[in-house]
Amino acid sequence: MTVSADRLTAHSFRKKEAHWPDYIPEQHDTGIVHLGLGNFARAHLLAYTDKAIGQYGGDWRVVGVSLRSQAIAGQLNPQDGRYTLITRGAETTGAVIGSLKEVLAGVNVGEQALEAMCDAKCRIVSLTVTEKAYGITSDGSLDITHPAIEHDLSQPSQPVGVVGLITAALSWRYEKGIKPFTVLSCDNLSHNGAKLRNAVMEFARLLYNENLVQWIEAQVCFPSTMVDRITPASTNETSKIAHRLTGYQDLAAVETEPFHQWVIEDKFADGRPAWEAMGAIFVEDVAPYEQMKLRMLNGAHSMMAYCAGLSNKTYVRDVMADHLHRAIVGQYLQSAAATVVGLDFDLSAYSKALEKRFANPAIAHETAQIAMDGTQKLPQRITAPALDALKLGTESKPFAFALAAWIAFLKKKQRSGHLQLTDDPKAAQLMDAVADKNDAKELIKALAEICPDIFPIALITGRFGDQLHTALEEILSKGIEHAMQCELHGQ
Repeated sequence: MTVSADRLTAHSFRKKEAHWPDYIPEQHDTGIVHLGLGNFARAHLLAYTDKAIGQYGGDWRVVGVSLRSQAIAGQLNPQDGRYTLITRGAETTGAVIGSLKEVLAGVNVGEQALEAMCDAKCRIVSLTVTEKAYGITSDGSLDITHPAIEHDLSQPSQPVGVVGLITAALSWRYEKGIKPFTVLSCDNLSHNGAKLRNAVMEFARLLYNENLVQWIEAQVCFPSTMVDRITPASTNETSKIAHRLTGYQDLAAVETEPFHQWVIEDKFADGRPAWEAMGAIFVEDVAPYEQMKLRMLNGAHSMMAYCAGLSNKTYVRDVMADHLHRAIVGQYLQSAAATVVGLDFDLSAYSKALEKRFANPAIAHETAQIAMDGTQKLPQRITAPALDALKLGTESKPFAFALAAWIAFLKKKQRSGHLQLTDDPKAAQLMDAVADKNDAKELIKALAEICPDIFPIALITGRFGDQLHTALEEILSKGIEHAMQCELHGQ
């Protein structure tokens, strides 16, 4: 690739308005291999790592691995890993991030990633690969029908999936007597560390031997985490802002919001960066924070995305600018908060802060981006709090409305022939399930058959089942705006 004379690189002079690294990146070696180098990883883990190195030093730079696309490697490698992180709130600021050394991608990416993970310098393998890439079922067990798991079980010497890669690298290190790395999931999965640990051990038990399984169980750390920072997809405007802030062309610039949060179980096998430099919180048990974020922020996001898809609103900020949608979001957050237990935290203040973040006019977060992978997201975002609401005797109706909005959203996509745009691993099954069905009861029954983890028996029968049926019927027959009015006024 030909690099423009004004391209952001390691040799770029510090100029313009952006904050530049407080250290010389090339003087620090790598210590982290990160799988899944999307915008969120660059706005979150890499930003935290950049701050940690800048304040406390250490060999903690990151080797990024793009398992699906070569585009990000083409953007970042000619820039020596540098990119501009743009924070957009009341004002727009920028920082040039230097914590990324390189990006591995291409046809041999599995082999390259495995080599990087086997290197003794690698002390942490972190992940932001989305829920569907783990290859685990809703109960946390290994899904041997998942394409990557199936491939890696049949060709263990050439793994392509995250579980296969991690297990192969740990097996090699075990055989060579090299200390294990810590496996750090940063995806929106409840108990993400524990689930990944179980999947890796189950995979190891199927392919390797009990000695390796016991070593993983005793020596390898899988801390659970809760991550939070709204990060939309980059646009042409993103590059223009980066150029204004830095004075250089940056093809890999990322936009994000001012707010950021990272809660981590403090369990590491071989050290970690001083992420507290940027405010990371280290705790013994991340579960209550995880529950708060998944049910409130992520759950509200999913409901908003499907309502927006039904009312043709492109961005989250558009949803929040509509008083009817905003009221529905507020009602949902109140019900979700009532299901969060074991956390000494002002949930009312957290709800208000979420509404403000959602409404940020400077963040163009596409609702279509949030709407993807519903079958992977809804069990923990909507179904889990709905079941808890039934047990606790708190208000469950907003969860029924959220699930009804998803079903109606699928039906709209199927009618338009664009169901595949949901980018869901079960897209074909969803299309078949909702095709030629217009009755609310038939649609619920059909989807419950292929998504029992979203629609367990308790959510399709009894009072909740009635709420779900009524909400879906209202949306299908009279539209989302009318249905929201009915929802808000208890009709």
